[in-house]
Amino acid sequence: MSDASNSAEKPPPANWILQHPAYQQMKSLEIEDSAQVHAAFLVFMDLTEVRQWKEVSSVKSPELQVILLEGREKEGAPVQTVLPLPVHRSLSHKSIRHVLDRGFPMLLCAVASDSTLVYQRMTDGLVTPDPPAGPFQDLGRRQHRKRRQKP
Repeated sequence: MSDASNSAEKPPPANWILQHPAYQQMKSLEIEDSAQVHAAFLVFMDLTEVRQWKEVSSVKSPELQVILLEGREKEGAPVQTVLPLPVHRSLSHKSIRHVLDRGFPMLLCAVASDSTLVYQRMTDGLVTPDPPAGPFQDLGRRQHRKRRQKP
């Protein structure tokens, strides 16, 4: 092999996550749970790189000792708060209430050990579901069953 081909195939830096500026900023918030910091970084990367959210920032919640993410789903949309949690960490009503009391819509993001992310929208109280969207129509194909008459 030539020297040119060796220099073109540089291996990635060892554990690039630790060197990422967003991860460094999250570490500076001094959250003791390193699993929650890692979960927050994975959610940050998903929101910014995959879902293309705007103005995503990390905020420390001293009461909960977690990192919250705040951002906009698209330009001009309202700010939303995302609570990234590793799946092994428990969650109380009080902690959900604390995040909801910040005044922004809230998403809970469960982060599995294989980096799978599951988002759940949390609301203050009960919310009726939106009607189904699409060209649905009743085709009148209900099955009617005759009742057996007792002899």
